[in-house]
Amino acid sequence: MIHYITPTGIASAWVANELNVVKERGIPVMLHSLRPSRQQFFVSKWAKQLDDETNVIYAASPITMAISVLMAPFLFRGKFVQGLANALFGARESLRNRVAALFHFFVACHWARDLRKKPVSHIHSQWIHSGGTVGMYGAWLLGVSFSFTGHAADLFRERVALTDKVRRAAFIVCISHFHRQFYKELGARDEQLHLVYCGIDLSLFVAKRLVRQSDQPVVILSSGRLVEKKGFAVLIDACKILNDRRVKFRCVIGGDGPLAEVLRERTEGLGLISQVTITGKPLTQEELPGFMHGGHIYALPCVWAADGDVDGLPQMLMEAMACGLPAVSTRLVGIPDLIENECSGLVVESGSAPQLAAALERLILDETLAGRLAEEGCRVVRERFEIHLALRPLIELFRQRLVGPDGLREPQPAINQPLANGGIS
Repeated sequence: MIHYITPTGIASAWVANELNVVKERGIPVMLHSLRPSRQQFFVSKWAKQLDDETNVIYAASPITMAISVLMAPFLFRGKFVQGLANALFGARESLRNRVAALFHFFVACHWARDLRKKPVSHIHSQWIHSGGTVGMYGAWLLGVSFSFTGHAADLFRERVALTDKVRRAAFIVCISHFHRQFYKELGARDEQLHLVYCGIDLSLFVAKRLVRQSDQPVVILSSGRLVEKKGFAVLIDACKILNDRRVKFRCVIGGDGPLAEVLRERTEGLGLISQVTITGKPLTQEELPGFMHGGHIYALPCVWAADGDVDGLPQMLMEAMACGLPAVSTRLVGIPDLIENECSGLVVESGSAPQLAAALERLILDETLAGRLAEEGCRVVRERFEIHLALRPLIELFRQRLVGPDGLREPQPAINQPLANGGIS
């Protein structure tokens, strides 16, 4: 069985979508989470069942955790000594990170004690900060292989023991060419690195462009958690430039988050109350198509946040493009793998409101350009980022790690087997 660990269960829509496909392909997998999933992006029954079946590690009492740590030297012997030595003396980015890694080693002792009772072929971590540390040490104690998928904050803002994780990983999932090069610079070997895009379920999204009315403003959409890295402040500033140029438009920013009031105040301060709407409400996966079909253009001007956070390869961009919207974004991290400038969308320099305004104005004024970019963008998403196609390499990697009790590979479904939801494997 593949044991899959995340910090917050299916609080990320991507985790739920990926595991749903992995299960469809017959890969036995169990989800573990450090904390409960407190934010949901689905209302579907399958997602609720996945959440209900998740093993929450921090649900254990402190006494149970302490007992596990005291038992660990006897249960894991030399592997405990090796892991503890690594936590104490391995390369770390800071003293704080050394303390965090030591704490997560002890959490891994408790987790591995429980996993000893279950079939464990391989451990995979989605995100490689806190959950990845527990995953690495859990695999070390149990003597099984370990892998991970890194994204953004876990690689930059919240990086912990990353060189150790790269060195110990049986394989590393790269969600873009940027990530592949990033891991190589940390010492990863070519054979460790596998490009696996974060795809989307295209059965939920239909390309249906909203017809423009000559007497109505063009609607610019954006969406996501209202945090700095999404670049919503830059988008609002670009809207100010468009308004000063007397361009007819409306902008709707969907989603909630800690910056909701800050962004509303910025909108009000720039005199854009009638042009820019910030919904302040989260969008579920099931609500996204309706939201996307209500606009003409999609913009997500991602930036490096002051605290070092950044988007790896935004799923919202894929979803907008799959719905037939021409997209504008920035030259950051994995976004160039999705949007080729002037071909499948427009990309501008991060943080530049004038460049963003110019790109939006081009799409507002040139319907032919907007249509061409929308069509090509939709084609790219369907050919490269459809989730069942995108996850083929990961599913094959998992399949190779599945080992039965007799040491033989467990039988798996044929690679061209139809999927439960009608997709093609």
